Amino acid sequence: MSYYLNAGLREAIVQNLSVHDRITVTDGSLRKAAVALVLGAASQEAPTDIVITLRASKLNRHGGQYALPGGRLDEGENVIDAALRETHEEVGLYLDKPSVLGLLDDMVTRSGFVITPVVVWAGAGATFTPDPGEVAQLYRVPLEELDVPSIPEMVPDKIGGKPVMSAVLPTIGHRMYAPTAALLYQFREVCLHGRSTRVGDLGQPEFARS
Repeated sequence: MSYYLNAGLREAIVQNLSVHDRITVTDGSLRKAAVALVLGAASQEAPTDIVITLRASKLNRHGGQYALPGGRLDEGENVIDAALRETHEEVGLYLDKPSVLGLLDDMVTRSGFVITPVVVWAGAGATFTPDPGEVAQLYRVPLEELDVPSIPEMVPDKIGGKPVMSAVLPTIGHRMYAPTAALLYQFREVCLHGRSTRVGDLGQPEFARS
């Protein structure tokens, strides 16, 4: 199924997020971060896509891993401000608060963060200028690639923990893992199908600590 960037899709996502009883994490020992699930399309006729990045390998934290635009909250920021700022800094796309459609569940990561996913609408024709210091490659993944029975796929944890949630997307061509894969899975479930599927307990790989 193709998802085209139109008012009907936007309204459906806003409605699904508005009725989703999201989980919030208030543990003060965890560092706060936000990520943006950026929805756009190359043109009015193109299917809707979502932005995924491959982080630059030289980065101290999560270098060489697949990610959504985002990062740690600056002093005095809220999660929406942080997600929009990081989107501008990482991929060169300025979005304002009216572009925000809603929030998904907070997720605790193995690296000691609580991530809040912010769903934003970039519209058709949005252009990106990734910061090479942070982003090795930017992918625009059609939503239809998320909407397949093979997602989620659970793979064994190499150190014997709980199975790790993963996904293989044709546009990227490599396997990605939770937490990014888990956030994309919940986006599909909540935003596209109106199902309040939880992902906080899904396994994350050991390398997600770094």
